[in-house]
Amino acid sequence: MKLLIIGGTGGTGHQLISQALEQGHSLTAFVRNPQKLNIVHQNLTVVKGNILDFEKVQEVVKGQDTVISALGHKKFFIKTTILSRGTTNIVNAMEKHNVYRLICITSLGINDSRFKLGLYYTLFVIPFIIFFYFIDKAKQENIIRSSKLNWTIVRPGQLTNGKKRSTYKHGVNVGNYLLTKMISRSDVAHFILSQLSGSTYLHKAPGVTY
Repeated sequence: MKLLIIGGTGGTGHQLISQALEQGHSLTAFVRNPQKLNIVHQNLTVVKGNILDFEKVQEVVKGQDTVISALGHKKFFIKTTILSRGTTNIVNAMEKHNVYRLICITSLGINDSRFKLGLYYTLFVIPFIIFFYFIDKAKQENIIRSSKLNWTIVRPGQLTNGKKRSTYKHGVNVGNYLLTKMISRSDVAHFILSQLSGSTYLHKAPGVTY
């Protein structure tokens, strides 16, 4: 399969690229800083660009089978619309070029999964640290839901750098109101790639945790 991975230099994006190459897919990684991606493979094409540049987004989307968005940033304390504007560009480019399968990573605790990251996130982390980030992620989800695409929104719990177990909980009711459930970036990538050949979560937003 021809896959476009957007945001491949982050921890989850890096895992997505590594595991997808192991599975034999042909990949394009669209990243702001190629120097941060220390993977070299004959089936990997790295394209430098900014997600806010619609013309560049169009270039990399055209001809793909599936787009996987692992967009993220660390501008937590300022109001920003990078994720929602970038996702608008992705959706518009996909619809224009008839690329219909989109898998996007957001997080538990957003929209109808509100409070499901546990009390620590609900009462402290979200309102005081990542408030603006989560507002933008909520907008990101809404843009995807309003699109004509065959989308899946993946909402992991608290991310870790643990090893891939290949066993975890997933579903629209996953999460916990009291405890913060975790999941490794490796297993988030494993779950996402498992959705390439299935339709279980089309037009759904499953959570993923241990």
